[in-house]
Order: sequence, then structure tokens, then C-alpha cells
Amino acid sequence: MSAEAAALNPTRLVIAAMIGLVILLVLIIKFKIQAMISILIGAISIGLIAGMPVEDIVTAVNDGIGNTLKGIALLVGLGSMFGAILEISGGAQTLAVTMVKWFGDKKAAWALGITGLVIAMPVFFDAGLIILIPLAFSLAKRTKRSSLFYAIPLLAGLAVGHAFIPPTPGPILVATMLNVELGWVILVGIFCGAVAMVVAGPVWGSICGKKFYVPVPEHVANQEDYDESKLPNFWAIVGIILIPLVLIILDSVTGVIPALSFLQPVFGFLGEPFVALLIATVTAMILLGLRHGYSTEELEKVMTKSLEPTGLILLVTACGGVLRYVLQYSGLGDVIGNAVSSMSLPIVVLAFIVAALVRICVGSATVAMTMAAGIIAAIPGIAELSPLYLACTTAAVAGGATVCSHFNDSGFWLVKSLVGMDEKMTLKTWTIMETLVGGTGFVVALIISFFA
Repeated sequence: MSAEAAALNPTRLVIAAMIGLVILLVLIIKFKIQAMISILIGAISIGLIAGMPVEDIVTAVNDGIGNTLKGIALLVGLGSMFGAILEISGGAQTLAVTMVKWFGDKKAAWALGITGLVIAMPVFFDAGLIILIPLAFSLAKRTKRSSLFYAIPLLAGLAVGHAFIPPTPGPILVATMLNVELGWVILVGIFCGAVAMVVAGPVWGSICGKKFYVPVPEHVANQEDYDESKLPNFWAIVGIILIPLVLIILDSVTGVIPALSFLQPVFGFLGEPFVALLIATVTAMILLGLRHGYSTEELEKVMTKSLEPTGLILLVTACGGVLRYVLQYSGLGDVIGNAVSSMSLPIVVLAFIVAALVRICVGSATVAMTMAAGIIAAIPGIAELSPLYLACTTAAVAGGATVCSHFNDSGFWLVKSLVGMDEKMTLKTWTIMETLVGGTGFVVALIISFFA
């Protein structure tokens, strides 16, 4: 970078950042401009107003896009295809039906919460909800309870899996920006997610189910139950989902435990996230696709179709990388770092606050994670923090990006329409549930960070 960029006025930098972020928010909220365009315009505006040389801004854009995408492009793509196979094979239903059988009707809410958590890791939130919500309704119909008694735990599990635990794209994005191993992110995410699921799922679901009666939608009441004979084997589904998680964790574990160091070369390769996900995807193709009567042509169509939504995710994420590099190359990261130091505010707390503010303003969890991760990654010395602390910071960003889902969040309207609630009740149930998920996950991450 040029000496000019390194010597920019701190006050001007702060003003530039504030103006740039306001421009970004106004474009998204007021003018409904696509998030990718808005973030890119906001990032470039920060650079221009701060007085960065034009060539440095161009470098920041190129570095931001290239360095961000190289870490997540393959993972998001493979994760989407993996999730699509799990979806069409009936794997999600297998997990849900089997878990409900094991837990029984009285504790079915716990079964749905756990199922939602597991399913949301490889399957997008929207798809997982549409696949599994009929089971929640069938339980409500059978037990004559409010739909919320079962829907809220399912939603909480899906929200937790979507926010905290790779291979879902959100934490992968943040981990890539903060340069932390996914093994640590998975371990911390499981702890944060498990506690968050319990609090926001069965506990809050029980309260909602008693306080608000929401009948089963008419179009669901007459639906037949799943034909369990056509569903794939439960343990096969569990095993396939665990493949990438176990391999990635083993890579991290063998790297820090001397007694297992002889295994590091093997798991260093197999635990590389894209290798682990590739193995899981190929296994799913064979066991859940070809062996269940799908031809290679049918699988190819399904997997290609699954890649359509990934373009938007990747481009929004890449533009978030641009924001990060503009902040970093302009020297604003130093200013933020000094400000944080003077406030004695832990980075984990700062990460949560920034993500939460963007989430409340913009509505998009992806945009919130992207912006928060970009700002945190630009702070000097961030790379010197321990992997465990960075994993906690990743979880804090995920928690902040989950809270306070309201009218500007597409998930709010999806849940409202599927469950059959009005806006007021959705705010009283879904919005509080999302806040419990994000807030609880953050608290657990903060506690863990004290030991990092």
C-alpha cells in the first residue's frame, strides 16, 4: 500500500466510515438496492471520502473479492449440493421421524429442535423449514396442541444450525475473514448452538404453545403422514452428515495434541474443509442418490439446481470482503483498534454489537455477518489472538446477526405465512425466539472466551 494511504487523517477516516455505512444502509433500506451493489458502493465511498488513492481502492476491491471467495466458494457450492441430495432423498424427514419416535410425543419438541439443528448445517434455512414444518403440524394435529409448541423448537434448531455451525455459509464466511480454523469454529458453535437451541426451542416453545393457540393450517390438516418405508436409513443419514464435521475437527485436534501428531499429515488433508465436504457429497450421491433409484442425470440436475442461490451468497460475501479490505488498507482498522482498546471493550462483545446493529437495520443475516466480520478483521493484532478466541468471536458475530428478526427480514415473512400467524404474533414468538438464539449463543461464546 502507498505511504499516502497509511497516513490518512484518523478523524477523516471515521467520518468517511460513518458516511459510507450510512450510504450502504440507506441504499438497502430506503431504495431497496440489491445488497451486493449497496455494499460495494458503500465500501468505495468510504475509500474516496477518506482520501485513499484510487489505485489503492482498486487493489482493495480486487484483494477483497479474491481472498474472500478463495476461502468459501468451494465450500458453499459443495454444501449446497450436499444439502440438495439430503433434501430430495428424504434424509431430513428420516431424521425428524426417527427422533420423534425415540423421544415420544411428550418430548417431540426436543426431537424437532435437535433435528432442525442438524439439518440446517448442510441445508439452507428456508428449504429445511419447508421440508420439516409438516411434521410439526402433524404432531400438533395428533396431540391437539398449538402449532407453536412444535414449530418454535424446529425453527430454533434450524436458526441455530444456520447461524453457528459450519458447513453452513455464515460461520464459514466469518471464519475465513478472521482466518480461524473451521475445527475450532465447529467446536465452539456446537456448544453455543446446543445451549441456544434448548433456551429458544423447547423452553420458549413450551411458553409460546401455552400462551398462543395457533391451529394447524387447513391445507396441512388433511395431509397424509410420511410413508416411512420409502425413507432412507437413519444411521446412514447421521453418518453422512457427520463426515465433514468429524474430519474437520480431527484435523484441528491432531494439530494440537502431540500424541496424535503422526496422524496430522493424513487428517491435515482429509480435514481440509473442501476435501471433507467433497467426501461427504460423493458419499451422499452414492448412498442417498444412486442406491435410492436416482440416475446420474437426475442427480446432476438436482445438484446444478441447488447452485442457483449460491451466486447471490458468494457475491454478497465477496463485497463484504471488499468492505473489510477498504477499512484495512485505509488505516481505519487501526483507528477502530485504538478506540476499542480505549473503551476496554472485548472484541467478542464488539463483534456481537456491530453484527446486531446491522442486523436490526438491514434485516439480512448474511449482510450483518459480512459487515461485522469485515470491521473486526480490520482491527490490528486480530491475527495474534488464539484460535479459540477467534472462534468465540465468530460465534459472537453469528449471534449478533441472528437477533431481532422483524419486518425487514425475509425469514420473518416466511415463518408468518407458513405457520399461519399475523404480524403481531410473529413478533411475539418468532422475533423473541431469534433474539434468544442470538443472545444465548453470544453469552456462551463470551463465557468460553474467558478461557481462551
